[in-house]
Amino acid sequence: MEKQPSSKMCFVCGRENPIGLHMHFFTDTDGCVYADYIPRTEHQSYPGVMHGGLITAMLDELIGRTAIASNLWCMTAKLEIRFRKPVPIGKPLKLKGEITKKDGRLLQGRGEIRLPDGTLAVEAVGTFLRIPDDQIEQYKSALEWWRVE
Repeated sequence: MEKQPSSKMCFVCGRENPIGLHMHFFTDTDGCVYADYIPRTEHQSYPGVMHGGLITAMLDELIGRTAIASNLWCMTAKLEIRFRKPVPIGKPLKLKGEITKKDGRLLQGRGEIRLPDGTLAVEAVGTFLRIPDDQIEQYKSALEWWRVE
């Protein structure tokens, strides 16, 4: 697996964001993106359970990174989350994201979070809109912070 770059201040992957999740993402030869994560106490809603908004942010980033793995830069247009089981604090999670359809400027993808025993805890389905090439060029000047660490 190949480690993906991260940014400086992104809430999910930002290396220097003091309140961020500091997640690391990896692309495999199957085109899917994977991550392992252990939620901390400050990530909870109900005692011992991870906050649903943070879970949503993780899955949004994960699916978006499947597009980035194919050099397709996108923004989220729609994201649907299905919470199946509570996500515990302090337990290792396995995340997997994949692109399921490409249609012009639209991409569809799915992501999932599994518990240590392999149980599906949360799944997401999203539609992402490809960023136009001229807009990507504008962003490239700010991408100097985008690197593997």
